[in-house]
Amino acid sequence: MILLRHGQSEFNLLFTQTKRDPGIVDPKLTPLGHQQAQAAAEALRGEGIRRIIASPYTRALETAAPIAHALGLDVIVNPVVGERYAFACDIGSPRTELERLWPHHDFTGIDEIWWPQIEEPVETLAGRATRFRAEMAALRDWADTLVVSHWGFILAMTGQKVVNGQLLRCDPTDPAPDGFSWHH
Repeated sequence: MILLRHGQSEFNLLFTQTKRDPGIVDPKLTPLGHQQAQAAAEALRGEGIRRIIASPYTRALETAAPIAHALGLDVIVNPVVGERYAFACDIGSPRTELERLWPHHDFTGIDEIWWPQIEEPVETLAGRATRFRAEMAALRDWADTLVVSHWGFILAMTGQKVVNGQLLRCDPTDPAPDGFSWHH
């Protein structure tokens, strides 16, 4: 499967400059983030992607939208691939609002308030990544899947740190990384 970190968000832009939480709830992509999403759509055209799974955060949904359009696919929204809840940007938007904005995405099985209410321990994130890895490995067509996710989730899945808009191949049948360092 291919993992894609969402394009640059308003949060990423300010956090990179200040190293402080700017307090932006469920941020949107910046113009650069939209360019990164378009570039990912172009890069993925010949990859044989038949399934797109995206985090319910706005930045991931905005990244997935041009890819879904370019590939003629629907987006399956899954909070399991969401970011570790630790900053203001990890407060999401209610399901009904997301469904209104993205009527063609599949929000089946997502609660109205789907994000955690307290900071998520790193161990809990690692458990989510392990479960998702096992679910994907059980599918015969896992290689045809794109997952639009976040820095923390991709780190937990692969042990690798990725920048906004970066694509990373991941074989869920390979052993998971032994651990990861949690520093930006």
